[in-house]
Amino acid sequence: MKTLLIIDVQNDFIPNGSLPVPNGNQIVPVINKIQDKFDLVIGTQDWHPKDHISFASNHEGKSNFDVIEIHKKPQTLWPNHCVQGTKGAEFHPDLKTKKFEAIFRKGTDKTIDSYSAFYDNGHLKSTGLAGYLKEKGTTELYLCGLAADICVYFSIMDAFKEGFDCFLIEDASKALDNIEFEKLKKEMIAMGIKMITSASIQ
Repeated sequence: MKTLLIIDVQNDFIPNGSLPVPNGNQIVPVINKIQDKFDLVIGTQDWHPKDHISFASNHEGKSNFDVIEIHKKPQTLWPNHCVQGTKGAEFHPDLKTKKFEAIFRKGTDKTIDSYSAFYDNGHLKSTGLAGYLKEKGTTELYLCGLAADICVYFSIMDAFKEGFDCFLIEDASKALDNIEFEKLKKEMIAMGIKMITSASIQ
């Protein structure tokens, strides 16, 4: 089964959001156009409590994008974003969601961040997504969304390790840091993850 996994196309990651990905809005029509080419379409949402550990505002004397250590791992401190129940956490209003069979939410535990749609950053707790996809019979997994160098990257790496044949749809994804993303692309390609465009999807 061919599955599309749409990562975090939420208002706070769109230009004018609290943590905007440059040109993040441009991927919405591309994602809408390709959904009918898939047997299964899944969405994910960052879904943080307001006292989340990754928010700089919850650390006295710290600023956005400072890096501290949490659980013996480096943690970037972010602007408050995708807070549960807020407008910023909602999907982009133009994103078509009728075909979404399920929505998986991540980052719900205030004590640890969760970039991947499959696990938190410490790999302590699973979201249940891998088991869900396997039970549905997913073999080919196509990923897209925001941000390509963070949540899409960590999701596709976990998906690959779970044994899925993985494809990253480049024109349906945007990175927060394009220079970093170019490095990550080389790493993914070397592992066997395929970079494609929406036009090549049959």
